Amino acid sequence: MSENQNLLAEQRRALIVDEVRRRGGVRVNELTRKLGVSDMTVRRDLDALARQGVLEKVHGGAVPVVEASTHEPGFEAKSGLELTAKEDIARAAARLVSPGAAIALSGGTTTYALAQQLLEVPDLTVVTNSVRVADVFHSAQRTSGQRQGAATVVLTGGVRTPSDSLVGPVADQAIAALHFDLLFLGVHGISLEAGLSTPNLAEAETNRRLVHSARRVVVVADHTKWGVVGLSSFAALEQVDTLVTDAGLPAEARAEISEHLRVLVAGEPGDEDGTDI
Repeated sequence: MSENQNLLAEQRRALIVDEVRRRGGVRVNELTRKLGVSDMTVRRDLDALARQGVLEKVHGGAVPVVEASTHEPGFEAKSGLELTAKEDIARAAARLVSPGAAIALSGGTTTYALAQQLLEVPDLTVVTNSVRVADVFHSAQRTSGQRQGAATVVLTGGVRTPSDSLVGPVADQAIAALHFDLLFLGVHGISLEAGLSTPNLAEAETNRRLVHSARRVVVVADHTKWGVVGLSSFAALEQVDTLVTDAGLPAEARAEISEHLRVLVAGEPGDEDGTDI
């Protein structure tokens, strides 16, 4: 990280989290030197990040929060996190979809936000293993009636997870028989070593089937997913075409990911390049 006194608090804190995760811990005096801010500013940032549960304060610095790789937060618990980032990502990702496309949306709060952005795209066929995503389209049809160009939604069936995704053999068999132009994939974690991962073994297998059935794969993930590793990996970065993320992802992480796939940062120049399909 280079010194920059003009960083916004949100950007500065994202850099701090990245440094803590990458190095396994960092001291206050190191952060003040690298960020070019006062000890008091760094300590306030660490207090705020500790309250959010993304790191743990220790004497003289901070370390990552130790969380079991099998821990899977529920949909409601995740839905209130990084709301602005998820909305920005959803708007940018929606611009990748052409009318009439066959797309798939995995489970997750970011794909849920994306579904709401896709309601006005005509003649979509939407395959999803997310109860929440399916409800977005069904609720819109109940409210406005069966309008011309409304999406056709295929819900896979399966066993429901804490994040309201449907997984298991029933979902896997349904997905294996389908082929779609574009997959939008929410993830629990993304890293260079582990690729895309989830704490749920059954969900990992269902996600593998989704990736295999898609012509193109787009991961929608905010910056807090970087460096997180769940119990089971289900895809390497090389299997992904595009990552749509937010401006909180540090420049160093962007550069590392860009060696493997296209990185599209919501709200920055280049996120309106037109459609992928």
